[in-house]
Amino acid sequence: MRSFLLALSCACLLPVAAAQDVVPPPLPVAAAAAKEFLTAAKGVVDAAQRPATAWKGPRNGPRAQREKRVAVVAEDLHNGGILGVIDGVLEAARVIGWHVKVFDSRGTADLRLKMLANALSSHPDGLIIAGGDAHALLPALGPFAERNIPIVGWHVAAQAGPVPGTPVAMNVSSNPLEVARVTALAAIVQSGGRAGVVIFTDSSFQIAREKAEAMAAVVRACSGCTLLEVRDMAISRCQELMPGATRALLARYGKRWTYALAINDIYFDYAAPVLTQVGLPNAAMAMLSAGDGSESAFLRIRTGTFQTGTVAEPLNLQGWQLVDELNRLFAGENVTGYESPVHLVTADNFAEDGGDRLFYDPANGYRDIYRRIWQSP
Repeated sequence: MRSFLLALSCACLLPVAAAQDVVPPPLPVAAAAAKEFLTAAKGVVDAAQRPATAWKGPRNGPRAQREKRVAVVAEDLHNGGILGVIDGVLEAARVIGWHVKVFDSRGTADLRLKMLANALSSHPDGLIIAGGDAHALLPALGPFAERNIPIVGWHVAAQAGPVPGTPVAMNVSSNPLEVARVTALAAIVQSGGRAGVVIFTDSSFQIAREKAEAMAAVVRACSGCTLLEVRDMAISRCQELMPGATRALLARYGKRWTYALAINDIYFDYAAPVLTQVGLPNAAMAMLSAGDGSESAFLRIRTGTFQTGTVAEPLNLQGWQLVDELNRLFAGENVTGYESPVHLVTADNFAEDGGDRLFYDPANGYRDIYRRIWQSP
C-alpha cells in the first residue's frame, strides 16, 4: 500500500507539460494500468473505512493544572467541524477543572482580529484557536506570546504539530493531505474510475488550498476521470454563494458533473437543497468531503441524500486533545504531536464509532485515558 501511495504521489506531481509529451501506452496496457490503479485505490479506501483502532495517542503526561482560564477563538460557529471541536473542549474542560470562554469570529477578517483582542482582554491563562490560519493571525497572536500565554489550535495550519514561525505550539489535526487523497480515491472507487469532478475550496486558508491541490492531483492521475473545475469559494459565504454556483455548474457541465468534492462538509449544506429543487436524482450526483464530518453530513449519508462520504475528524476527541496539549504547556512540558488517523465514513460503516449519533467518535477509550493522565475522576 505504501508503494502505491508513493507511486500515486509521483504521478500526481508530474508537470502538465511533461504529461502531455508522454506517448500514450497501447490500449491493453492502459486498460491494465487503469485496473491496477482502481484496485490499489480500493485497498486504500477499504483501510480508511475500518472501525477505529486501539488508542495510539499519549498514555502519560502531567496531572491536571486546575483552575485555568482558557479563551477559545472560533473561526465560525456555523461550521459543524468547529462546533464539534469546541463541544469536545468544553466536555474536557469540565473534567480537568477549567473555565472556558468562547469568542466567535463568524468567518470575517475584521472579527478575527477583534475576537482575538477580546480574548486577550479576558486575561486567559491559555488560548485555543479553532479554525483559521495561524500565519494570517500572526500579528494578533504576538501579544499572547509576549505575555507567555500558551497557544494551541485546531486546523490552523497544513500539518499537525507545532506551527513554525508562529507561537502556536500545537496544531491538532489528521494529516490533511491523506484526508484529501482518501476523499478523492473514494470518489474514484465509487465511480468505477469514471468520475466527473468539481472541487470546492477556500484559497484564503493554506490547509484548504493544499487539500484541494491533493484531491485534484489524484483525480488527474485517474485516466478515466475528468477534473471539470476547482471552484474557489469562501467558507464564510457558502450560504450566500453556493446555491447560485451549484445551478451555474449544473448548467455548464450537465451530466458530465457526477462528483462534487469539497474541503469541508459545509459546502454541501447549501448544494444539496439545490440539487433536490432541480429534481436531480440522488444517484446522479455523489458528494464527498475532505472534512470534517458534520452532523448534517452524517444525516445526508444516512438518508442517501447525495452525500456518499466524509473523511470525518474525531472532533470530540480532538477537543480533548487540545485541552491535554494545553495542560502539558501549563506544566512546562512538550506537546505530544499526536496526529489522528484518517477515517472515511460511508453508508457501509455509518453506524460504527458514533455514527448512530451523527458524528465520528472513536470507541478507543480516549476519555478514560485522558482522565487517567490528568488524574481526574
